[in-house]
Amino acid sequence: MRLIVAAFALIIIVCVAAFGAIYSPKTSEPVGASLPAAPAEPPRAVTTLMDDSNAPYTAGATDNAGVGAPQVMAQAAPARPAGPATAPLPAAAAAQPASPASAASSCPGNPNALGVSRVVEIDTTGGPQFGFEHFKEHDFLRPGEVVLTFDDGPWPKNTPAVLAALAAHCTKAIFFPIGLHATYEPGILKQVAAAGHAVGSHTWCHQDLSKTKGKCLINGKLQAYEFDPKDEIEKGISAVRMAVGGPTAPYFRFPALRHPPELVSYLAQRNIAVFSTDLDSFDFKMRKPEQVRQSVMAKLKKNGKGIVLMHDFQHATAEAAMDLLNDLKAGGYKVVFMKPKFPVTTIASYDEAVAKSSKLPSDGLSTSNVVRTISE
Repeated sequence: MRLIVAAFALIIIVCVAAFGAIYSPKTSEPVGASLPAAPAEPPRAVTTLMDDSNAPYTAGATDNAGVGAPQVMAQAAPARPAGPATAPLPAAAAAQPASPASAASSCPGNPNALGVSRVVEIDTTGGPQFGFEHFKEHDFLRPGEVVLTFDDGPWPKNTPAVLAALAAHCTKAIFFPIGLHATYEPGILKQVAAAGHAVGSHTWCHQDLSKTKGKCLINGKLQAYEFDPKDEIEKGISAVRMAVGGPTAPYFRFPALRHPPELVSYLAQRNIAVFSTDLDSFDFKMRKPEQVRQSVMAKLKKNGKGIVLMHDFQHATAEAAMDLLNDLKAGGYKVVFMKPKFPVTTIASYDEAVAKSSKLPSDGLSTSNVVRTISE
């Protein structure tokens, strides 16, 4: 009897040892060791820098691209060595989302501010094109997201009114000024840049670049005007950059959205992004602010999202700006700010031409900005 019991015990011990040998390699294998390395993500023209649907955007110090730095930037999590899974953090140590109270406090005086829900960085290398009215290259907006853009400024009273509305809502936009207007009102354009908005360009004198002849309103007098389209582009870029007195964005919008393919290719060589629009407000046809609001909101309701084209040159738009931003907030829309990765470069010969034809300094920078003593 004892021999039978001992035999059964021996059989059990052998079985346990055999099963242990079979399963022990699997349990000792490091977590994730069998997973292949993730392929590197290809470069993209649009990269999200900040994504916060609740908190209004607060511009930091103006960076070298002439726009406010995002307050929150998405960062890649550091790599963790393969090994056993770590225990979860206690609830008290976990990161907490911003509360409505803290979000509201980042826009003083307006607890219901529209803010900026997302900041995207635009790499303009190769001249990416935006706006579904003419280009289908980049569709990066999510449902309910809008990009605010304003053309034809800077202009007295109207541009400052638009700036005041944007500031009251702690939100950001892209401005496409006319070069000649920039020479008239450099002080206003400096305010646009100082407020953290992106400043692109919109030609020297708002000419149809599919032609070489037009008329230009110079100092209140309409004059016949012959031009080289590339000169129109470059003089506008130089004038805006010089009026701002600092870096501006490599963003360009064609007047009347007429974009000859050869000029789109030229801008691509210059690493300048071309903007069309998703929603044209046609505010230049309107005289009442209510019409501007209705136009934008009706088109947004139909399309659900988009790059919105308006004009800070237009009085009706300036009057509508505050109420329109209120409408966007009430409608649940979210503003996306398109921040350039690097500033535009101007061409010296055009800088000189603009300096000769206007009162703008040749480089827009004082000596104290160019030369700084760091040791004596």
